[in-house]
Amino acid sequence: MSSKYPEDQSRALLLACCIAAFTMPLLSTMMNLSLVNIGNEFNVGSHDQAYVNTSFLLASVIFMVPLAKLGDIYGKRKVFISGLVVITASCIVAPFSPSFWFLIACRAICGIGSAAIITTSVSMITDVFPPERRGMYIGYNTTCTYIGLALGPAIGGVLNDVLGWHSLFLIVVPIAIASIVSMLRFRFEIAPDKGEKMGIASPVLYGAAILLTMGGIINMPETWAIAMLIVGLVVLVVFAVYQTRDPRRVLNVRLFRIRQFSGGCVAAFMNYAASYSVSFFMALYLQSIGALSSSQAGALMLCQPAIQALLTPYFGRLSDRMPDKRILPTAGMLISALGLAIAFTLDVDTPVTRVVLAMVTIGVGFSVFSAPNTSLVMGSVKPKDTGEASAMVAVMRQTGMMVSMGIAMLFISVIMGSMDNLAPETYPQFVQVIRCSFGVCVAMCVMGAVLSMLRGGKQPSV
Repeated sequence: MSSKYPEDQSRALLLACCIAAFTMPLLSTMMNLSLVNIGNEFNVGSHDQAYVNTSFLLASVIFMVPLAKLGDIYGKRKVFISGLVVITASCIVAPFSPSFWFLIACRAICGIGSAAIITTSVSMITDVFPPERRGMYIGYNTTCTYIGLALGPAIGGVLNDVLGWHSLFLIVVPIAIASIVSMLRFRFEIAPDKGEKMGIASPVLYGAAILLTMGGIINMPETWAIAMLIVGLVVLVVFAVYQTRDPRRVLNVRLFRIRQFSGGCVAAFMNYAASYSVSFFMALYLQSIGALSSSQAGALMLCQPAIQALLTPYFGRLSDRMPDKRILPTAGMLISALGLAIAFTLDVDTPVTRVVLAMVTIGVGFSVFSAPNTSLVMGSVKPKDTGEASAMVAVMRQTGMMVSMGIAMLFISVIMGSMDNLAPETYPQFVQVIRCSFGVCVAMCVMGAVLSMLRGGKQPSV
């Protein structure tokens, strides 16, 4: 089957999506090794420093579903370009932040821009390229994400040591502009719901549900945070019910009746919830117990995303040829569980080689899981629903990341109280935090693998 779009323009779209996919992790992972410097400049502790990343993730999750719907109505290309423009503007302003919370606001705005990109890029690749090449091109897009993950800590560590954290924002600007230029070469607009309207109630309910739920998770185990989580889950149920009745809905919840779709979404959530906090803990572990500089730690942490960047295209192509597309995502989660189990054994005198082994194993697991799982989910829905499907995969991924950090912060609060007191005398407690967190993560990975293999069966009409 050939594409109905000219090959040169299709490749321009793919290039734009891949550049953007490279940019998104830079906005996140580069900041991990500069949190201490940001905290020192604005005189804030580790709990507030966590908002540098969580504000980005939270804003992106809140806006993903509404922006995906806007893309379906007004054009995915327009929304994609608008997201890059928002990121560019925010990254120009952020280095000159007069206060810590102004910086957090800039990070949240970057998150909104990233939501526009994440929800439209995979959807457009699915729309433009035929099914027999879908896994391969989604694999290329995912590979660029992993290249960004690979270079993010290294670039962030070097720039933080040499030029300061302010430079981390400015380096994103020319890359974002390059993506805009490439997307402008794609002359077509994809708007399957053109002419429809989006109501206000649905996005407000969705945003409130995500804000309350994730806010509760981030601030556990405070009593008010538990209450916030419960209220958020109630609002989420109300939102889901309302979507079955609202003619101007933002999400077709009937998609979850498709077992391949719902199973893929759950697998994505479990995979990222189990593994996202690894880079957070490894950065702290290597710079504290490992006594490495931020540049050295960043260079060592290259191993995991480098493996992902190297292997993901292969498994993306392999998934196109496999009749049972559940096998690779399930195997990937089991391999990730093994890597997390290795990380569970870390102690105050663990050799660095074991840290590297854990990250490499998790990297292999991600490579086997990511592109095949996304391709399976996107192939399980009708062409008109690819925007919503892409948004839900992204929401599950980003929500999983938030939950992963919420688990980390929960055990930090319960065992250590705060990361502000991380010192040789508290290293045993820090190791205990790592073991508790990774113990939960191993269990989630195994559970996700089981649920991944159980998906399948006849697809109902949606």
